[in-house]
Amino acid sequence: MIPELMNSSRKGTDRPSVLLDMRPLQGPSAARGVGAYARGLLKGLVGAGFDANLTLLLDVAYDAPALPVGRYRLAGSRRRSHGQLAAYEDAVALGGDIERIRPDLYHAIDFHLPGRSPVPLVVTLHDLIPWAWGGSRMRGERLRYGLFRRLLPRADRVIAVSHATASDAERLHAVAPQRIRYIPEAADPVFKPRPGAAARVRNKWKVEGRYLLFVGALDARKDPQALLRAWTAARVVHPDLKLLIAGIPGRQAPESMAGAVQLGRVVDDELADLYSAASCLVFSSRYEGFGLPCLEAMACGCPVAAFRNSSIPEMVEDAAMLVEDGNGEALGEAAAAMIDQHDRWSRKGLQQASHFSWDKAARETISAYRSVLR
Repeated sequence: MIPELMNSSRKGTDRPSVLLDMRPLQGPSAARGVGAYARGLLKGLVGAGFDANLTLLLDVAYDAPALPVGRYRLAGSRRRSHGQLAAYEDAVALGGDIERIRPDLYHAIDFHLPGRSPVPLVVTLHDLIPWAWGGSRMRGERLRYGLFRRLLPRADRVIAVSHATASDAERLHAVAPQRIRYIPEAADPVFKPRPGAAARVRNKWKVEGRYLLFVGALDARKDPQALLRAWTAARVVHPDLKLLIAGIPGRQAPESMAGAVQLGRVVDDELADLYSAASCLVFSSRYEGFGLPCLEAMACGCPVAAFRNSSIPEMVEDAAMLVEDGNGEALGEAAAAMIDQHDRWSRKGLQQASHFSWDKAARETISAYRSVLR
């Protein structure tokens, strides 16, 4: 179906017409944060009645992803590269795609930008972590995403998913401040308290009793050693606690996580069960652009203990326990204290999570589109 729409044009359709890059829903990105953002934003835009204004850009090399019902069109792009050279090919080829499809505006939601856009360009900026954190440890990431950094100043509007990311963009002189608009993302509606979750977790993974949960890759930025120290500290008070780790470990993961139960990739329904049944989410990340696992956990009524850094304080406010950045022992002690007051922290988290929604994000995104086209 996608190849048949290679010559699709948006001119003469509902205005403004927006080419929304949904390629992050295909391939490995679909299981990452950018994939969750793409799904949530698209559902929100459809719910807001903006679907007839959209053309979704997809990669013809992959099967079409699961998409919500809507009046949008599909358009295909064809690339030779899907690895580290993909951004460079996109910088050249995306301009041709935009010329062919002829939207009023193009919205990029990941690191792939056109070197030249014939229409106004909106970019969602999830983070600038390679430049904001890690020093020499992030040299490879800075090289990998360097083209994105060079092209980002050409955007007419940059949607920052957190105030912290917006501040990084200004501090690092990546984007002119007047072009930045703060629009936070949200958790998918599947993330809510789920009755019977503990039994399903027990049946699926043979996990009995209470557990701490970590969600994400185990790269250096997520500080897996601090995570283990937190688990050790929490077991001083609650010796029965297990540690469950959900997510693909990643290339930087340690060879061993010393007794933790590594679940690998889980789908959203399973993840919602894991949050709902967990005693506490222990989030050892040292830097985030948004911090989606914390929001998902709160939406499921799971208490959250995390390091005080980057976007985390603004997102959780007083609904989580935050400790000194990098102090694994303090993180574990916070988690142990929250377990003793689970219901209180669950209520606070649910209330905080209710402030975020994809309906609101979609409305504000449509407003951002219109502000560029005035």
